[in-house]
Amino acid sequence: MDLIALAAPFFLLAVLIELIVDKAKGTGFFRANDAINSISAGILDVTTGYFTKFLPLIAWGLVLRNFALVDMPLEWFDASVRGVVLWVGAALAWDFCYYWFHRFSHEISVLWAAHAVHHQSEDYNLSTALRQTSSGFLFGWIFYLPLFVVGFPLEVILIVSAINLIYQFWVHTQVVRRLGVLDYILVTPSNHRVHHAQNERYIDKNYGGMLILWDRMFGTFEDERDDDPVVFGVRKPLANWNPFWANLQVYDYLLFDAKRTKRWRDKIGIWFRRTGWRPADVAAEFPKVGADPAHFEKYDSRPVPGLRGYVLAQFVVALAVTLGIGWLYANEGLAAVVIPCLMLWVQLWTIGMLNEGRAYALQAELARLIVLVPAGTAFYDVALWPAVAAYLAVSLGWLFVNNKLFKTAI
Repeated sequence: MDLIALAAPFFLLAVLIELIVDKAKGTGFFRANDAINSISAGILDVTTGYFTKFLPLIAWGLVLRNFALVDMPLEWFDASVRGVVLWVGAALAWDFCYYWFHRFSHEISVLWAAHAVHHQSEDYNLSTALRQTSSGFLFGWIFYLPLFVVGFPLEVILIVSAINLIYQFWVHTQVVRRLGVLDYILVTPSNHRVHHAQNERYIDKNYGGMLILWDRMFGTFEDERDDDPVVFGVRKPLANWNPFWANLQVYDYLLFDAKRTKRWRDKIGIWFRRTGWRPADVAAEFPKVGADPAHFEKYDSRPVPGLRGYVLAQFVVALAVTLGIGWLYANEGLAAVVIPCLMLWVQLWTIGMLNEGRAYALQAELARLIVLVPAGTAFYDVALWPAVAAYLAVSLGWLFVNNKLFKTAI
């Protein structure tokens, strides 16, 4: 049972409810382009995960079979006192390992390259929680190896990890302010807002997943203060709505410096040094100035004129396709989702370009509709052909109605 997949529709419903509350109260916590980009990154994470998530499972399984200190059969994890203690122990152990994984993801460059995706949003709402990296599978699994050396069953760890991730969803909100004594024990919205800040006081603080006690124990806790309002985002802004580039941006920065530094020690070391470190020769020749939180302006853009509603409609379609791909993967396996995922990824790419108002966005969208979608019919169930035809007719018709836009594109 995939708890995350079961929770996904409720995540989207919660985002919608928070959006409605935001619009009703005029709090300005949501911007459509930022929220679409965040959820697009989440979609990319989920769908690429179909092809990568087996790698950590293989590593964990090998360690469990060959190096476990204690054999813990699943029968131990029942409703008895022993079972409850073991479940709580597994949850605490995962959260402890998560703290260190999260902390090192901010402190080591190659880990930050993956994790930065989650922090690029310059808004803070429930859609931010869905903004996840697609490359976390590369190194994240290493930090949880001690759990399998101890001997926790893989099935148990998968459940407590899912519960941990689901818990983290609700703390990505500005609607909930302070929660009294809970702020001292748990990761709460106030505590996690600090974590997403780029203010000097707050940066690299509050790493906990469920318990903020780890931060209090290891000296990384910072309280949210009214006299220092949180500025969300990163010091080197993404400045576009492309979910693919969001995943590659920091890797590109590191590769740029690694290629240009003269010392081999620095070419290798830059990936594993403290986040922000640069070789002296490259820093001198190619200086970079990060954003000043005191004068920070959010990145914004206008979508291709006349197509704001079209972009939103295409994004709703992308959400529906994502849920459909999830069902397909669960029932028919990996091979069945290869083509649908490729087509979905192209759609996310064109949505981002349309939101940025890029000159070639319309041409790319027309190419997707005229070439890619019909070509994909060879892989669709025949029963879906009428729906695909209707989708094409409505999409092309929407563009054609705005005749000026259509002529510009062709």
